[in-house]
Amino acid sequence: MFPLNDNFDATSLDSLEPVFNELLSRDVKSVSDLEVFFSDISDMAEHVSEAGARLYIGMTCDTENELKQTNFLNFVENIRPRMSEVSNKLDLKILNLDFLEQLSDRYSLILRSMRNSIEIFREENIPLSVECTKLSTEYQKIIGAMTVNFEGMEYTLPQMRRFLESNDRETRRLAWASVRERRMKDSSRISEILDELIDKRNKIAQNAGFNNYVEYAFRSMERFDYSPSDCREFHKSVEIHCMPLIHQINQDRLSGFGFDKLMPWDVNEKSGDSPDVQGRPALAPFQDVSELVSLTSEVFHGMSDELGEMFDRLVDGEVLDLDSRKGKAPGGYQYNLEKTGLPFIFMNASGQQGDVETMIHEAGHAFHSMYCSHLGLIQERNYPIEFAEVASMSMELLTQPHWDVFYSDEEDVLRARKMHLESVIGLLAWICRVDAFQHWMYENPNHSHKERSEYWLELRSRFGPRTDWTGFEEDEALFWQTQGHLFGAPFYYIEYGIAQLGALQIWAKHIDDPQTALSDYKKAMMLGNTRNLPDLFEAADIKLSFDEEHIGRLVNHVSSALEASG
Repeated sequence: MFPLNDNFDATSLDSLEPVFNELLSRDVKSVSDLEVFFSDISDMAEHVSEAGARLYIGMTCDTENELKQTNFLNFVENIRPRMSEVSNKLDLKILNLDFLEQLSDRYSLILRSMRNSIEIFREENIPLSVECTKLSTEYQKIIGAMTVNFEGMEYTLPQMRRFLESNDRETRRLAWASVRERRMKDSSRISEILDELIDKRNKIAQNAGFNNYVEYAFRSMERFDYSPSDCREFHKSVEIHCMPLIHQINQDRLSGFGFDKLMPWDVNEKSGDSPDVQGRPALAPFQDVSELVSLTSEVFHGMSDELGEMFDRLVDGEVLDLDSRKGKAPGGYQYNLEKTGLPFIFMNASGQQGDVETMIHEAGHAFHSMYCSHLGLIQERNYPIEFAEVASMSMELLTQPHWDVFYSDEEDVLRARKMHLESVIGLLAWICRVDAFQHWMYENPNHSHKERSEYWLELRSRFGPRTDWTGFEEDEALFWQTQGHLFGAPFYYIEYGIAQLGALQIWAKHIDDPQTALSDYKKAMMLGNTRNLPDLFEAADIKLSFDEEHIGRLVNHVSSALEASG
């Protein structure tokens, strides 16, 4: 039976049940039997993972296709729950063996993960998890269907970003107001979806014996190396060191624009970006996605032959869906196809500098997957999210010296680099705001809509730009609805902040010694999930720390680079 055939249908329970039964009934008598057992379980899991990946990709690429929606939800409702049950039984079977101490260190993190899964597994949580996936899918469908009629044309929300970078303030205002008006039409249902998600997630936590979903999320996400209190320390450190720099950047913009105040269409609430204060046209690094791909390939070849060839493998493998279109889910992601051996990249490009950064970010994820593809077990390749984002965010910074391939004018290159560094600081503040919001919501699961809005606005006073939302107070109180992670990936956001701290350290090293930085990057990424999070940071010769002094040094480094860029 093993290894399973390449054409094995992991979307069918009829195909899977004989596999499940064979594994569950197999007699494992020795260490060598157990190692084969691990390998066969991994083989099965790889097929199931890729089947789910392809269905998710199909659904997000075309949210209006009812058949793709149905196929994905059938997988969520039937395959994943059964897989969860079987995985729990297999974990119990392995952990009850009396010769586990004879296994090599290779399996230590895998066994730790198994023990954790068993401790928090509750059969009654399976249908609740399915319901959560259905709700997050509904959110994606609502957002994916949003379009705006602007200046006589229909645009998706990602395509509207080009107007928000316009130097004409009235164009920005009209574009921003049009987007907000469209979002507000569905705001009531989106608030209800979050209500339902909070309720179901709280039940999941309580069923598993936790006081709240915060505690459950940290365990289920295997956050063994940092705690909620570390996150709060991170929030405070960012508030102390990032916010003064953000306010100074915006004060300089205010003076440069000659405005009496900054409005939300003048500064991006999430990234901290703004139009050019000198009135120069918005950066236009490429005309279409084919040019984006060819120029990105040139960037990576300029860094190293290895990175260039890895990116070209993605292009040749036809695993890129990059353009924005009606009915396509928002955002961007990389999804590894475990059996095919290639990562899939999804994004919504509309011709902006931010698209370049997203392309490079997702390529960094893909490189991580490709670097650790030599590891034999799927559990060894399932690297911690915090380090996955080091792979992607580092690549954004490391490619900066090669961004001249996108621009013929050196002034535009400098603008792009400066915008990116400013957004690094702005994003750290937004990350802390979203993370603190999630902690509060799930620590207070019975809160009202009014209380939710009030706390969101309180966080805005700590971590937001000083823009004036007069006339748009309801939009301001509901702006959290734009953050998809709250719906589909709860608590997956602080990872970006932790990873940014690692990426900034690799970037600082790269400025002085590019080859050593790339070598350390590769060495760490090749480890996959065979080391814990602090050891992965150490392998890259960087430090995992949340304290004020450490974060202050990194912010000062960015500040110095911004001053040097003019």
